[in-house]
Amino acid sequence: MMGIGKVWNSFEEAIADIKDGDTLVVGGFGLCGIPEKAISALEQQGTKDLTVVSNNCGVDNWGLGLLLANKQIKKMIASYVGENKIFEQQFLSGELEVELTPQGTLAERIRAGGAGIPGFYTATGVGTPIAEGKEVKVFDGKEYILEKGIVGEFALVKAWKADKLGNLVYRKTSRNFNPLAAMAGKITIAEVEEIVEVGELDPDHIHTPGVFVQRVLLGENYEKRIERLTVKKGEA
Repeated sequence: MMGIGKVWNSFEEAIADIKDGDTLVVGGFGLCGIPEKAISALEQQGTKDLTVVSNNCGVDNWGLGLLLANKQIKKMIASYVGENKIFEQQFLSGELEVELTPQGTLAERIRAGGAGIPGFYTATGVGTPIAEGKEVKVFDGKEYILEKGIVGEFALVKAWKADKLGNLVYRKTSRNFNPLAAMAGKITIAEVEEIVEVGELDPDHIHTPGVFVQRVLLGENYEKRIERLTVKKGEA
């Protein structure tokens, strides 16, 4: 159910029209800035055969790892497998199709899709398995491969603050893939930790303009996980 402006009151209703076989562009970097409430609602909905575009696929039983464990993801387009054992098992068994993409290339593919650019040439991956099956062109004597822009039926992102028109502000590392993902969804669903009135956000501090965002939801009790915690041992 919608509230005021672009604000929705229910995650379940906000993701209800994500259907089997859709492509989702999902923000976040490791476990930082992931749209965990939308992912959880999608797990409960049971939507399957999804193609998910994200830097990585979370960890076992957290973030996108929840959808993997529930076998809702058919294909992952990612730059990093990480420490997700389920990801590894499904990939090796042939259950999961994986398109590994260099991190910078993935970021640019998402940005290009959001900017309406169908493709671009890059030297990254030339002469490696990344280049297999891709068009190659020579510019100034150097080879480049064609990479296609990415657009999803939906984008799921996590921001720190939003106003009721969908203008978003991110904090720190969550500003990595989230702004790119927000641009690349035909429908962008943003979950945030605080919603303010229109005019309260400093225009110079807005990272994603509301024109890219269709639905905003307030999330509560976010779990600030650390993927791997290391501490220095004290001296004896």
